[in-house]
Amino acid sequence: MSTTSETPIVHLDAYCGPEIAKRALAAGESKSKLPFLGTLILGILAGAYIAMGSDFYTIVSTSNGLGFGMAKLVGGLAFSLGLILVVVGGAELFTGNNLIVMAWLSGRVTFGKLLRNWAIVYVGNFIGSLGIAGIVLMTQQNALSDCAVGAQAAAIAVGKLSLPWTAVLARGIMCNALVCLAVWLCYSARSTTDRILAIIFPITAFVACGFEHCVANMYLIPAGIFASLDPGVMAVVGKPLVGLTWDRFILNNLIPATIGNIIGGAVMVGAVYWAAYILPEHRRERLAAKERCE
Repeated sequence: MSTTSETPIVHLDAYCGPEIAKRALAAGESKSKLPFLGTLILGILAGAYIAMGSDFYTIVSTSNGLGFGMAKLVGGLAFSLGLILVVVGGAELFTGNNLIVMAWLSGRVTFGKLLRNWAIVYVGNFIGSLGIAGIVLMTQQNALSDCAVGAQAAAIAVGKLSLPWTAVLARGIMCNALVCLAVWLCYSARSTTDRILAIIFPITAFVACGFEHCVANMYLIPAGIFASLDPGVMAVVGKPLVGLTWDRFILNNLIPATIGNIIGGAVMVGAVYWAAYILPEHRRERLAAKERCE
């Protein structure tokens, strides 16, 4: 008796553009069908993961003695931890989920389900980010390096809140264009290593360039507010921190950053790639159907 064995074919090449678009469509449709509780839990996890990356960024950017550019580069590399945990670990991140717009434009997801996913995930991200900010406060991390870490956290928050509304909006657009490009590249990946490498450079770029990520700011600004409550931190800062308030956080940063993130992710990446790869296919299908009817 003879036996035959088939050697499995192992593909090493990344998925190409049209295949990425199909995978993004399928992922968007799948995300829209997640139950409420599962979506919320995964949203909380994503907020916590981005907060961990943001905390890592705060630590490595404290008194590192590097020049401006190198300090930004190192901080961006550290922050990449957040999206790596989200993508590889599996979680629902509002900014990445802006790509669900592709499934909506294709008619595979209703507008109501799109908004439902975004709303639940956004709330979950906020809960997870604030939770980690509270835990970090309890660790007394702000006292590290003679309160320099706390002073850095406060400085990051003050810097973000000092930006004008239009600058935050524009930085939000640029930020999520890069974040969604990182997610888009992850759909081309065939391995965990591919995904990690696809994430590092776009995420490092957005952090190094000082762009505004609404979920990261859900940690960074509250963490700065918490740090400013420590007398030891304020002694290192040496001056009053003007404008470091919750209402300013919501109105002057979170709202414009969120709007900008939606424009950058849903429009500049999701809608553009949909128009490039999916729309022509839809047109060919409609033309073929019309010809069959005739």
